[in-house]
Amino acid sequence: MSEHPRDRFDLVPDAAAEAAFLDAFDRGRLHHAWLLCGVEGSGKASFAYRAARRLLGAAPDPSRGLLGTRPDDPVARLITAQSHPDLLILERAVEGGKTKKSISVDQARDLPEFFSKSPSQAKYRVAIIDAADDLNLNAANALLKVLEEPPERGVLFLVTHAPGRLLATIRSRCRRLAFPVWPPHALEELVRNRTGVPSAEAARIAGMAAGSPGQALALASGATLEADQLAQAWVAAPVVDRAEVMAVADKFRGADGQERFETLIDRLAAAVKVRALEEGASGARWAELWERLSDLPDRTAAINLDRADVLAGALADLQRTKARA
Repeated sequence: MSEHPRDRFDLVPDAAAEAAFLDAFDRGRLHHAWLLCGVEGSGKASFAYRAARRLLGAAPDPSRGLLGTRPDDPVARLITAQSHPDLLILERAVEGGKTKKSISVDQARDLPEFFSKSPSQAKYRVAIIDAADDLNLNAANALLKVLEEPPERGVLFLVTHAPGRLLATIRSRCRRLAFPVWPPHALEELVRNRTGVPSAEAARIAGMAAGSPGQALALASGATLEADQLAQAWVAAPVVDRAEVMAVADKFRGADGQERFETLIDRLAAAVKVRALEEGASGARWAELWERLSDLPDRTAAINLDRADVLAGALADLQRTKARA
């Protein structure tokens, strides 16, 4: 299972973003709402938790970056345990082992009540929405009401992978921090330092991660890297071995079956996307397949489809695309 952003202490997402935030904090010009923009996995949520630790009183640890703190700091330990009374997290809820498709209006309505109270242990109350893209329309309108009347001693972080999809009235009330993609050499160094994999393997992972440190670290984990290698082989092979597919699908039935399924489909979609880009103008069918694969995990969870059947259908779709391309 990949590491949650609240548990990351040694990943500095973007030094410029941290400097901008710390400058506003030190000068007493802290904006009440921060829109954290960038591709998925670029460190936006990690930044939000790093900033939250500082706002909630964790002692600085410069060896871990401008907003760095120690994992054993009392405030940091409360946040890691998800028990700090002055921190509210809004993310898609999990019910019956399934992740909801959106953040509901009922969840968003927790914000006004949370910010209506005075901080109990810190100077601020902090809320993180990860990700604001997941807010349904009613939830977005509930958030807007909070932004229209900024809470005293309240700070809100909105993680967004696609800011253009948010309501313009939400965007206009936030200070924006952009998180750029990482260059390959930085991703390679990150992977080597965090996982100890050989340089050649780290370079390959960096090339697959599309500038995303979160994606690079996920790919460096054994299960994800295995899924990526399998997906690339399936896209490249003239015909996929049916026995191999059945053996893979059998692993979807375990306790981590959903995560295995989502990881494999994600890597299959990524491999198909690369193929579409390689084909250029003639890659329309591959691009269409990529779009269909990208929707599969959510659709599978939403209507409780059998994951083995979905994988078989996806590979049949892949085979048809190969035949027609």
